Amino acid sequence: MTHTLPKLAYAYDALEPFIDAKTMEIHYTKHHQGYVDKLNKALESHPDLQNKTAEELIKDINAIPEDIRTIVRNNGGGHVNHSFFWPTLKKGTQPKGEIFQAINKKFGSFDKFREDFKAKAVGLFGSGWCWLVLDKKDVEIITTSNQDNPLSMGKIPILGLDVWEHAYYLKYQNRRPDYVDAFWNVVNWEKVNENYLKAKR
Repeated sequence: MTHTLPKLAYAYDALEPFIDAKTMEIHYTKHHQGYVDKLNKALESHPDLQNKTAEELIKDINAIPEDIRTIVRNNGGGHVNHSFFWPTLKKGTQPKGEIFQAINKKFGSFDKFREDFKAKAVGLFGSGWCWLVLDKKDVEIITTSNQDNPLSMGKIPILGLDVWEHAYYLKYQNRRPDYVDAFWNVVNWEKVNENYLKAKR
């Protein structure tokens, strides 16, 4: 198969003022498209891998031939991460459902969860992601460097935040804490709850 850029379900300005339209457009059409293009290019020399989904490729990254492993890890990971990220963004939804109950049970309160998530996201050195994942039967917050994905660690992503500078620098410059605070205004909790229910199966 040829990996393709998934269609966005909303306009570039749909998340204003929290995520600006220009950042969304560049992030989606340049960065994500770039990951897709480089992944497809790497797989040209390995037709046996072309029928696998991007998730399957990164889930067993050590099985990828060494000559393209780093490219697949970086660009396949970038494709998977962003394809997961876009649908979890939407203005105006409130935390609810089983994921809300699981968060409260694990962290004591939703406010404590947000506090812990922010600390991890802000504290991550360099580029990467902050995640809420399901590890066996429990939720936890982890970070990954660059475009690494929790699937490669045997964990299932429920919610993720891109903390690469390209995700926020036009609007927030070096103020990553402000970007993380703004993120809570555009989390699609319906989708996050759906991710959690699917992960638990």
